[in-house]
Amino acid sequence: MTSDRWEPAAFRTRVDEVLHRFVAEEADRFAAIDPALAPVAEQLTAAVADGKRLRAAFCYWGWRAVGQPDSAALVRAAASMELVHAAAVVHDDLIDDSPLRHGRPTAHIALRGAVRHHSHTVAAARSLAMLVGDALMALAGQLFTTSGLPAAYLSRARPLWSALARELIAGECLEILHTGTAPDTAASLKVARYKTAKYTVEQPLLIGGALAGAGRRLCDGYRAYGLPLGEAFQLRDDLLGLFGDPERTGKADADDVRGHRPTALLAETWRLADADERERLRTLLGRHAPDEEALDAVREVMRRLKAPDRVEDMIAVRVEEALDALHETDVPAHARTALTGLARSAANRLS
Repeated sequence: MTSDRWEPAAFRTRVDEVLHRFVAEEADRFAAIDPALAPVAEQLTAAVADGKRLRAAFCYWGWRAVGQPDSAALVRAAASMELVHAAAVVHDDLIDDSPLRHGRPTAHIALRGAVRHHSHTVAAARSLAMLVGDALMALAGQLFTTSGLPAAYLSRARPLWSALARELIAGECLEILHTGTAPDTAASLKVARYKTAKYTVEQPLLIGGALAGAGRRLCDGYRAYGLPLGEAFQLRDDLLGLFGDPERTGKADADDVRGHRPTALLAETWRLADADERERLRTLLGRHAPDEEALDAVREVMRRLKAPDRVEDMIAVRVEEALDALHETDVPAHARTALTGLARSAANRLS
């Protein structure tokens, strides 16, 4: 894709080619240190095997919307956003003890085979997975700095990388700190904002803009578009986590409920519930590992209270806010078209 026409599939192919080649080469170098490292190296390549590549796309259009042309070096820099995501996913699955991702065992599950001789197999596999996530984050920085863009361009984006890492880690910490506390919509939205929204849309856009030399007014427009859209993305994730089709999402059904995570969906359910319904939820959610019957009962309570509808409304409001901000932002027509399409893809998806 080198014209102004936005072709998502072609862009994904370009990003995949960069990621697969770069990570495969680095995984080979890693495994060459010792044959025992091969299973860990396999998890590095598995981490980038799939993905929508939305974060790379937002970085790319953060660059193009400034008026910069298509660039292979920029695609490499944008692809580094996907390595940040891959690192976050490995760590998130580890924290949440999620068994599946993209229909395959998560890193901390897959690596149990490599340490089956260990006296503490589960703990050892979790430690290896933590290091896989760390390695992916390091590779993200490496791919970005070796993208081929001029050093002066890269230096403009360096402070944003610091903010991205700080806010992402803060969001993960907030989710852990709020897990098990009384459901609260404002707190849940703050978790969503820092854990997902900022590094999914806002920060990639700003990094792409910084690389291209975007001015303050355009960056303000990116923030006004990116933050509500990122929140809509996470709210959709919340709905898919309990009401989505696992065959499409590739993740274990109802991980959020089983992990007692502070989602806006659960918080809205709690807010709308009366005393009897709250007691019912306490009983269902208080189980160490709710079975499918209990999960269906939670879904039934949520549907009766119309909590999923409420979250759908929250998504729609945020998408509209993002698109209104985009309309007010002075960007080329092809960039506006692409960013409008990306907004729809991010908020209205089945996986």
